[in-house]
Amino acid sequence: MSTDQNGFSYTLTRTLDAPASQVWQAWTTPDQYAQWAYAVPGSVEMDVRPGGTWKATMRTPEGAEFPLTGSYIEVAEPRALTIGMDVPGRPDPATMTVELTEQGPRNTVITLRQTCDTSEERDGAEQGSGMLLDGLTGFLAGGARS
Repeated sequence: MSTDQNGFSYTLTRTLDAPASQVWQAWTTPDQYAQWAYAVPGSVEMDVRPGGTWKATMRTPEGAEFPLTGSYIEVAEPRALTIGMDVPGRPDPATMTVELTEQGPRNTVITLRQTCDTSEERDGAEQGSGMLLDGLTGFLAGGARS
């Protein structure tokens, strides 16, 4: 499973029942993002432009909270977003790429990609990304998380 950059990668793909512009808004608007991304209400800040920063405090299903920070590396509305995530003790941010590809007027294929340093880091990031996609799918279907 070792891949490019001497790292451990994963790719997750889903087909969403929404146009790319709606998916983009859900991913880049703080109020919408907080509704599906397991963020503590009021904790999400986004400056969605190359070099802009973001922060959010995430809450696990068990109730644990942890702050996340990072920056936007690439912003190509409404097709691609490369997000840098600050990792304590790591000099460079971890990056996640979000790609949106419209398939007709009502469907968008979302692809998340990330390369991690270890298999354990990859497994945790992949699980977290799967939870994000589950939350996003539910939000777009009209069932915002509480």
